[in-house]
Amino acid sequence: MTDLSPRPAFLQWTLSEIAALVGGTIQGEREGTITGVASVEEAEPGDLVFAESARFLAAALSSRATAILTTPETAAAFPDLARPLLLVADPRAAFVRVLEAFAPSMNAAPGIHPSAHIGTDVRLGAEIHIGADVTVGDDVILGDRVHLLPGTRIGDGCEIGDETILFPNVVLYPRVRIGKRCRLHAGCVIGADGFGYIPVGMALKKVPHLGTVEIGDDVEMGANCCVDRAKTGATVVGPGTKLDNLVHVGHNARVGASCLLIAQVGIAGSATLGNGVILAGQSGVVDHVTLGDGVRVAAQSGVIGNVPAGQTVTGFPARPHAKKMREYAAAAELPEALKRLRALEKRLAELEARQDKE
Repeated sequence: MTDLSPRPAFLQWTLSEIAALVGGTIQGEREGTITGVASVEEAEPGDLVFAESARFLAAALSSRATAILTTPETAAAFPDLARPLLLVADPRAAFVRVLEAFAPSMNAAPGIHPSAHIGTDVRLGAEIHIGADVTVGDDVILGDRVHLLPGTRIGDGCEIGDETILFPNVVLYPRVRIGKRCRLHAGCVIGADGFGYIPVGMALKKVPHLGTVEIGDDVEMGANCCVDRAKTGATVVGPGTKLDNLVHVGHNARVGASCLLIAQVGIAGSATLGNGVILAGQSGVVDHVTLGDGVRVAAQSGVIGNVPAGQTVTGFPARPHAKKMREYAAAAELPEALKRLRALEKRLAELEARQDKE
């Protein structure tokens, strides 16, 4: 069985232990007991809270938290504090490390559930966990410590790298390759046919998709993401890329390394994203365009042409952010400008009428 329960309450840390964990120093009482992490608004005794700036530190000091994680520079603005402070150069990274320490652990016992179906010529790595009602097709390769949680379906010829976790009801169509240390959350579908049809008279004839999908190492996909199979070759999601819930990657698209694709993003077929691209929520990219490294696309924007590396774009059609903001500002003035224009037109008509009389 898979244990996803929170860390038991009797497991706790001293502030000194957490300081050693994150490489920080303590100002004030060193041996306070930390039993959890919380927001400033919800903190209770025993909690550690995060305060990146003086404004948030002031709020944290009025909370019930036992200790506060912040920077030496921020703490210097509040001398002689009675509350223990944990001081680090990068409080965001340190807080993530603390959250990891308190996070629920995946203590899935190695083994195969009796209800699972395992095909022929399957290569199973060490310490794998295959849950209830999982189906593994023929000629599949599972790396070491792979977790397939209940209801997962793995098609023939798939390959899954070491320490990858597929949460319940993930579906891999045949011949999909998943890298190491990936996390695919519930309902992801990888390798379904791309959306390709050609008109034949009044009918639409389906275009076969014979390619595959390749997912790099350390990729995480939120619930119900879909990555379509390539027509030929491969649809690619690069290493370290993170997909939020409900993201769609079309056939033959190529997504670079360490990209962020935020909720409800859509990438059309054969689009190419460089490394470190960020697509904010509900933005879309049309087919056969290229976004260079480090491009940022604002929420609900539509990209219909190539975007050079490092540029931030906004709106539909997506344009350089500063230019688009000026356009929006100008558009907001249109009603008043229209009133003035009509007043001028009226005044001009009156002058012309007077001139005609003269």
